[in-house]
Order: sequence, then C-alpha cells, then structure tokens
Amino acid sequence: MVQMRADVLVVGGGLGGVAAALAAARAGRSVILTEEFDWLGGQLTSQAVPPDEHSWIEQFGATASYRALRNGIRDYYRRHYPLTERTRAWTDLNPGAGWVSRLCHEPRVAVAVLEEMLAPYRGSGRLTVLQPYRPVAAATDGDRVTGVTLAHRDRDERIDVVAPYVLDATETGELLPLTGTEYVTGFESQAETGEPSAPAEAQPMNMQAVSVCFALDHVDGDHTIDRPAGYDFWRDYKPDFWGDRLLSWRSPHPRTLEIVERSFTPNPDDDPLSVNADQRVNPGDGNLWTFRRIAARRNFTDGAYGSDITLVNWPMIDYFEGPVIDVPNASWHLAKARELSYAVLYWLQTEAPRPDGGTGFPGLRLRGDVTGSPDGLAQAPYIRESRRIRAEYTVVEQDLSLAVRGEHGVVHYPDSVGVGMYRIDLHPSTGGDNYIDVGSCPFEIPLGALIPQRMENLLPAGKNIGTTHITNGSYRLHPVEWNVGEVAGLLADFCLTRGESPRAVRGTPRLLAEFTDRVSAAGVERRWPQIAGY
Repeated sequence: MVQMRADVLVVGGGLGGVAAALAAARAGRSVILTEEFDWLGGQLTSQAVPPDEHSWIEQFGATASYRALRNGIRDYYRRHYPLTERTRAWTDLNPGAGWVSRLCHEPRVAVAVLEEMLAPYRGSGRLTVLQPYRPVAAATDGDRVTGVTLAHRDRDERIDVVAPYVLDATETGELLPLTGTEYVTGFESQAETGEPSAPAEAQPMNMQAVSVCFALDHVDGDHTIDRPAGYDFWRDYKPDFWGDRLLSWRSPHPRTLEIVERSFTPNPDDDPLSVNADQRVNPGDGNLWTFRRIAARRNFTDGAYGSDITLVNWPMIDYFEGPVIDVPNASWHLAKARELSYAVLYWLQTEAPRPDGGTGFPGLRLRGDVTGSPDGLAQAPYIRESRRIRAEYTVVEQDLSLAVRGEHGVVHYPDSVGVGMYRIDLHPSTGGDNYIDVGSCPFEIPLGALIPQRMENLLPAGKNIGTTHITNGSYRLHPVEWNVGEVAGLLADFCLTRGESPRAVRGTPRLLAEFTDRVSAAGVERRWPQIAGY
C-alpha cells in the first residue's frame, strides 16, 4: 500500500476543503487534498449549485480569498466568453442573470478558477491533490488521528496518509465516525439546545432533503428522455405535509407554507442587466426558468448561445424519503434521489402544464456537458446537512434568530473568526417536516464551533462544524463554508508553528489574540459593520 505524509491532510475537495488547502499551502505547509468526484469545488461545481450569498456580498461579508474566487469567475468570462460589450462592462457581471444569486454561472468556470488558484502550489510540490479518492478508514491513538486510509473511486487502490493535522472537509463529515469523533446528526431536542423551533425529543434521523441538480436548455426538436422506471410513483407522489403533488408548479412558500403557484417560461426575452438578485427585494422564484439560470443568452453575442441554460434546483427535486447518513441503505436513497430528478425532467418534457394550455416541453434538453456528468445529472448530490461535531461551542437558534435577537442584532463572539448572513433556511426533511424558515441577523463564526470537545488534531472544514440542525440552515452556504475551511487551514498552520493545540489557542487569551490577528491579516472579516434592515 502506498504511504504518504504531509503537514496537513484535507479530506474533501469542496469549497471548504479548497479554502483550507489554499490557506495552509500559502502559509508554507505541505498539504494533501483529496476529492471523491471529478471536480474540485463541491456545492459550487460537482453539485452544480450557484452560490447562495447574502445581500451585501459585493461590498463586505466575505473573506478576501472568497472574493478573489468571485472576481476570478467574472474575469474568466471576460477573458474567454463572447460577451456583449454592454455585459463586458457590467462591473457586477452576473453571467446567468439568475435571480437567486448575483453570480449565477456555469460550474465548469468555477472549476477552472479554483484550479488556477491552486496551480502555483501544485506546481511547487507543496500541494498534492488525490482525485478521485474517498476516506474508508482511520487510525487513532487516544485523542489524536494518526492516519487516514483513502480508496480510489474506480479501481482497487489505497493510500495511507499521515499528517499532524487532519481536516474533515467532506460533505457528510465522513471522518467523524471513522475516527470516533463525537458528533450529532439530525434534529437536536429543545431540552438540549433551548431552541424555539426544536422538537421536544431529539430526532437524529430527521435531516434535510438532498437534491440531485441538473442543467437544461430549450431548443428545437424533441429531446424527451426515456420514461424513468419509477416515474409513475413520483408523478403521483403527494407528501402529507406538501399540500399537492410534488411534481407540480404548486408548492409551499418556504416562509409562510401557503401553497403558491410558480410559472415556467423557457427563454424569456428579458434584459439580463435588469435582474436585481437581492432576496430581500424579490425571492426571484416566480419563473423557475430564470430563478437559477446560469447562462443568459442575451449576455453573449448573437448566436453564441442558442438558448439560456437553467439549473434545476427546485422544490420538486428535494428527496426526503430517507436520510443518506448513518443508514445501511444510503446508496439506495441516493439512487432514488437521482431517479426523482429524472422523473421531474420527464414530467417537464411530457406532462408539465404550459402557459398556452398545452402540456410538456419536449424542447428541454439535458445538458450533462455543463455539469460534467455522463448520465446528464450533477456529478454529486447536493448535501445540505452533514454530521456535525460535538464542539466546544455550538451555535444555536437564539444566536441568530431575528425574533429573539431583535434590536440587539449580531452576537459578538470573543473568538470570532469570520462572518456570514443567511436566513435560517431548512428544506423539507426526512422526518416529515415542511420548510422551516426563520429570519436571522448577520452572524459571526466562533472558533469554538471548529474545535471538537475531545479530539486534538482533527478539525472540521465545512458544514460539519458545531451548529445545530436549525442553525446549519444559515451556516451551510457557499461563503460561510469557504470561510470555515480557510480558518481551519490557518489554525492548523498556527498550531504547528506554535506547538499548541487548537483548544489551547482558543483557551489562552494571548494565543487567541495572536491567532485572530493572523486571521484578520489573511483577509478574513471578523466583525460586521452596522447594517440597517436585515
């Protein structure tokens, strides 16, 4: 078996993993970064989800390196794409002119930019990327991880990696059970957290839906896929709490749970520069075509794009029939989630009501080339909720809720290592819950949420930090995941340099002050400015 060593091992190449690897490599550390899928970038790329961001993202509220990623994406379009002159001059270029984000774009562009950011460290040999590999075993000695075994996805090949610091940046917190690290899944009880929206008893198998996204355009011809094997089930599927069939333009409004009807009009002749992707002003999901559109053909010169490209991450593809974490049939549920996405596509092509009174849009064409997957869907499922460490500090609803905080606003943690902002946005769950949507204040990221209660050299670097089922709904988004990963990479370097543990850094005022200064110097915003009107 091949054996490798590095200063820092980052397992998982999503946004948090890439940010962690960059931070540690820039600090001069040798780093091994692993990824299970063909693309680095996780939810932004292999999961094909345009960035979910807060309303002030263009001005503040993100790390300098995350801002470099966003700027890099825009620059890539300006350098390589046939943009109209008007679009090219658009400072806050939104290539897809989608309403969900100020930066809706094709996932492959983000892959190129992430690879560009990593390239100097790969070239120098400081960074080694192992792809496609996933963790299958780990060795521990007391409260320390001594090694991780990785398996190749496609062939019988394993690698043992040893590193003084191991960062878990997997989408589901895969290293936590492998290393015996204490963790929680699903819904905590109100008795444990005191959260107003928590149930009386813990529900560890009650987790947010997963979604298998896909990209579509609309062109001449009939591009209808073969009828999926489980289509009849999904066409007639009507969850008790949903209020209508899942395959319908009608679904609950996330905030009010009132049944609302959305529209679907491919290729509207709209002006991309008129889109105001500010969720405070307009949620933007009235026309599902433009909601998560990732390529607006009017942004490009005539004839460059025969159609817009839209990304399907809509309520009807949310799979909540069963969890995919800590269950023996996880692969079966993931297969059913993919089947649901195919069923939605087939329904769109054959039975979906059209504005003209007809049914079906046979011109809808699956764009697997856009998502980089031979089966046409996203390479990886969109995982909203991970295993979460039992942390030194757990962020609870009372820390974020606008109803609870009111005029007091942001909770200021003495160990803040970043900021974020998003409503507490929970999708329907495997326990039969409908949407849970709670208004939130801007928030900070406490270092204590990155430190396990017991383990000394294992750090979370993504959605597996010390949040609850509820607060994960705010902390799971793109810029926060990047911020968490970046700080985990900085912390690993700091601890190696000082010969101190993460726990000691947080618990020693002198070390904490020194580390937070280091974080700020790296371009991580630790405090929010005064903001009116969340």
